[in-house]
Amino acid sequence: MKAKPIYKIVDDKGRVLIPKALRTAAEMEHGDIVRLGIHKGVITAKKVDLIEIGDQSPEAVEAFVRAAIRDMPEETLISIAAKLLDIIEKRKEPIRLD
Repeated sequence: MKAKPIYKIVDDKGRVLIPKALRTAAEMEHGDIVRLGIHKGVITAKKVDLIEIGDQSPEAVEAFVRAAIRDMPEETLISIAAKLLDIIEKRKEPIRLD
C-alpha cells in the first residue's frame, strides 16, 4: 500500500516542518545533522552522522559542534562553555588605542 502524501506550506522564512511520523520513520531527532540536497528538482533531507570533509560553512561547523557535544561528559561541556564565555567577553571589550 502506498503512503498518503503529506502537504506542507513553506513559511515566510523558507521553512517546512517535517511531521513527527516522517521524522520517526527516518530516525531523526532534535539536534541531528540533516544534509539537504537537490536533484532534478527534488529536494532531499537525509540524516547523517558526519558532515562532508572540507565543508567549513557556518552551518556545517555548527552541525558538527552540536553533534560532537551531544555525548560529551558534563565536565568537558562545562570547560568548553567557560572557554566560549571567555571568548565572548573578550569580543565585547573595547579596543584601546593608547
